[in-house]
Amino acid sequence: MNTHYWDLQLIEKAVEEDLTNGDITTETIIDNIKGEGIIIAKEKMVLCGVDLAVAVFKYIDDSLAIVKEKNDGEMLNISDRLIRVKGNVASILKAERIALNFLAKLSGIATTTRKIVESIKNTKTKIYDTRKTTPGWRTLEKYAVRVGGGYNHRKNLSDFILIKDNHKVACGSIKTALEKALSKKGEYIIEVEVENIDELKEILDFPVDIVMLDNFSISEIEEAVKIVKGKFLLEVSGGVTPENVTKIAKLGVDRISMGYLTHSSKWVDISLELKIY
Repeated sequence: MNTHYWDLQLIEKAVEEDLTNGDITTETIIDNIKGEGIIIAKEKMVLCGVDLAVAVFKYIDDSLAIVKEKNDGEMLNISDRLIRVKGNVASILKAERIALNFLAKLSGIATTTRKIVESIKNTKTKIYDTRKTTPGWRTLEKYAVRVGGGYNHRKNLSDFILIKDNHKVACGSIKTALEKALSKKGEYIIEVEVENIDELKEILDFPVDIVMLDNFSISEIEEAVKIVKGKFLLEVSGGVTPENVTKIAKLGVDRISMGYLTHSSKWVDISLELKIY
C-alpha cells in the first residue's frame, strides 16, 4: 500500500512529460561523468516536498546517492541546502527540473499557509483549504497546506455533506435541502452554506455541525457570531485574502477556508548547483 503523500503514477507522468523522447541536449553533449547536484533555497521559505524530490531522482537513476539536509516543515533561509545528489551527471540533469517543480510549488503553498497561520495565531480561528486545487495534485497541495500549519477541508465530495448554493436551487429551498440531508445523514457531518443573515436565521433550529458564511461582509460576520452564540461552528469563506484574514479571525469565527492557499500561492525560488568531480 502506498504510504506516501504522492502516487508513483504522478512521478511517472511528470517524467513522461519532460523526457518524452529523452534529454536530447544532455545525451548529445554530456559523457559518462560524475558530479554532485546541490539543491539550494534562494529565498526564505517553508520547505515542502523534499521526499518527493528524492523519489524523482531515485526514479530516474536508483544508483544516485542522495542526502537530505532539511525536512518538510523546516523554515529555510537564503543559501540553505536542501538535498545533495551524487552520481551520474546526466541522471541528475534529467531529474533536475521535475524535482525542482515539485519543491517550488509545494514549498510555495506551505510558505503562504505558514504566513497566514502566523498572522492569526492570537485568535481561536483555524485556517482550512478548499477543493480549488490543481487537477491531479489535490493530495500534494493539501499535504503542503498541512505542512504550513493549516487544515484540510473536504478532500473530495464523499467526505461529508456540504449543502451549497446550487444544491439549494436544485431542492427549491435551503430548508428542503437540509431536511433531506438530515433524514439520510447517517454518521456524516453536515455543513451548510448561507449567503446572507436571513438564510442563517432560517437554519438556526436545524442540528447542523458547521455553517459556512459565504462572502459575508465584516459587519455581517460580526452579526452572525452574535446570532449563533456558539450553537455550531462558524466558517467564513469567499474573498478571504492575506490582507483581510486577520481582521476576520479577530471577529471570533471558528474556521476560515481559503482557496487562496492553493490557487494563488507563489512558487518559491529553488535551484540546483552542479559540481563536477
